[in-house]
Amino acid sequence: MGAYGLQTHIWGNNWKSGLLMLGFPVLLILLTYGLFLLFAGFSGASIGKDEIAGPFLWAADALARAWPFAIAGAILWFGIAYAFYQGIIDAATGAHKVERRDEPKLYNLLENLCISRGIKTPALRIMETDALNAFATGLHEGQYSITVTRGLIHTLTDQELEAVLAHELTHIRNRDVRLLVIAVVFVGIFSFVGEIVFRSLWYSGGPRRSSRRDSNGGGGGAFVAVLVALALIALSYALAIVIRFALSRRREYLADAGAVELTKNPDAMISALQKISGNAVVQAPSEVREMFIENPHADLTSVFATHPPIAKRIEALVRYAGGHVAAPASAPPLQADAGAPKRGPWG
Repeated sequence: MGAYGLQTHIWGNNWKSGLLMLGFPVLLILLTYGLFLLFAGFSGASIGKDEIAGPFLWAADALARAWPFAIAGAILWFGIAYAFYQGIIDAATGAHKVERRDEPKLYNLLENLCISRGIKTPALRIMETDALNAFATGLHEGQYSITVTRGLIHTLTDQELEAVLAHELTHIRNRDVRLLVIAVVFVGIFSFVGEIVFRSLWYSGGPRRSSRRDSNGGGGGAFVAVLVALALIALSYALAIVIRFALSRRREYLADAGAVELTKNPDAMISALQKISGNAVVQAPSEVREMFIENPHADLTSVFATHPPIAKRIEALVRYAGGHVAAPASAPPLQADAGAPKRGPWG
């Protein structure tokens, strides 16, 4: 089964995108309740005479009245992100859009790849940095865009640059970019609120403030409410981060394989990755870096890494795509194993 346009992978990305959208309101309600409970703990708001249950009942009552506004705010957030996400990403990375007249070689390489597959040509953007990196964005046809760095254009050969463009085009075809954009928007809310809350508590003294008030006659209910609220906020924040890390690293193997299928040149993809390795650092938010062809901050063997190490990606291209790696004169070049299975990490 070909890696490019792999239908099961596309279905999986569509399913994950839907799951993110469905799971978002649940975590949002959890976060909102935690914020109300935190307020109750610090302000002394309570319902009834039960010292422990009072703040929890007050937070539940506040949530029952406020949840429509929380959902409306989330919808507004998604609406703004849907309309302006590309501008936000451009501002974060310093990318700017270019036309054919600005970069004819780059545009022609991408257009030829798109014509070969009957795909509408995405917009092209460039980051003015010497680093070597690239990424694709977009939610649907007409919004897709591929961004490359100036360093990539100056350093890579035409064949290597074509392989990188084919890699990003495969991300578009496989719906990886839509899933990543939704995940960035989704996680952004919880990251923003979580960091604001915990930084505020750090500078204000945190639960100790509630504890001091309790020791002056306020009872232990407020302190319990604050601790539980912090746990709920931390849980919603952690689950959002886990969702980000849960995005399959297999997408990079698939995109590498898709680039080979488009260009019929595994050696170009291998040599492009070799040049990118160690030269890919771009100043950008972590959520945006996860879209890059290489995220040097995630080049770890850890299960939480968002990208597989480049060495493993090259190894897969050598073993399963018939590629070759240039080696020192004293050593023979790495080649595909004649008897190796043909599935690879994308199977």
